[in-house]
Amino acid sequence: MKTKAAVNWGTGQDWKIEELELDDPKHGEVLIKLAASGLCHSDEHIVTGDMPVPAYPYIGGHEGAGVVEKVGPGVESLKVGDHVVLSFIPACGRCKMCSTGHQNLCDLGAGILGGLQINDNTARHHVDGQDARLMCVLGTFAPYTVVHEASAVKIDDDIPLELAALVGCGVTTGWGSAVNSADVQPGETVVVVGVGGIGSNAVQGARIAGAKHIVAVDPVEFKRENAQSLGATHTAASIEEAMPLVSQITRGAMADKVIYTAGVVEGALMAGIMALTTKGGTAVVTGISPATDMTVNMSLFDLTLSQKRLQGSLFGAANPRADIPKLLGLYQNGQLKLDELVTRTYSLEDINQGYQDMRDGKNIRGVIIYN
Repeated sequence: MKTKAAVNWGTGQDWKIEELELDDPKHGEVLIKLAASGLCHSDEHIVTGDMPVPAYPYIGGHEGAGVVEKVGPGVESLKVGDHVVLSFIPACGRCKMCSTGHQNLCDLGAGILGGLQINDNTARHHVDGQDARLMCVLGTFAPYTVVHEASAVKIDDDIPLELAALVGCGVTTGWGSAVNSADVQPGETVVVVGVGGIGSNAVQGARIAGAKHIVAVDPVEFKRENAQSLGATHTAASIEEAMPLVSQITRGAMADKVIYTAGVVEGALMAGIMALTTKGGTAVVTGISPATDMTVNMSLFDLTLSQKRLQGSLFGAANPRADIPKLLGLYQNGQLKLDELVTRTYSLEDINQGYQDMRDGKNIRGVIIYN
């Protein structure tokens, strides 16, 4: 079939709307008609080159939800008409990581930036006569896509798909950074540094987990205000401004958990992140830094003597097949806010404006809506 897609052709280039030739699904694959796609910062890393990809053309988008239109041979978990969220990391359910409760580290995830189909390492998407790669083997910057069933999680039909799309990456990553990776406990003090699409949901995760104090740190006033509507009890414009505030509300002990969710993680800020963290506390790094950046400023002396823990977090250490339905259930009963995360909606043709609005700090999450 012929459709369209937002395609990147090289570092520093805007997304370009191109005609897409889409093959039928093969063994273990499904054709999805997408309702919506989130504009996540991770796709911006493709444009800037912070996250290198092996070849172009490259179709962006990894935060989507839609309806199964066609199933290939051997598909067991889905049928035509099912509503699904596309998980940006597939989960096979059989590898060591999946079988020990770490689906976010599934062996299939190793090749997601390669962008070819999981089943046979070939392409179903073709642009201008060339095989196209897909962001996270999903390519949700297109009204239709073909994905492996390992990447699709069935959800209830009554959940709005334009909101469910956000749980495929941003919501789950942020919530899990607090609940899973930081292991926030009732009564704790939590600092979230960077409260955009990921950090806003780390705030929500900390609130749901029962944190007493939640400090949202961001230079953009709009984002700080929005974080308060999601559960932040205090705000600061910078790590430097947060330092005396956290000291005051904890009587000098500092934060039990600090979660670093900035759009671009900077090693130079790690000393401040660790200084905000109490003795025996945990600092979680969820954001992406440039792949070639190997420099981190922090005190190893303090790390050892204060017995602090520095923890990376991928997809919020979530198990997508369990946690995506769980989070949508929290939305249904009013505990998790999703409507409030969507600042603006766009057509696919306006994708570059959507990312400019993200860079300008105007959006918590922009969303592409498909007809």
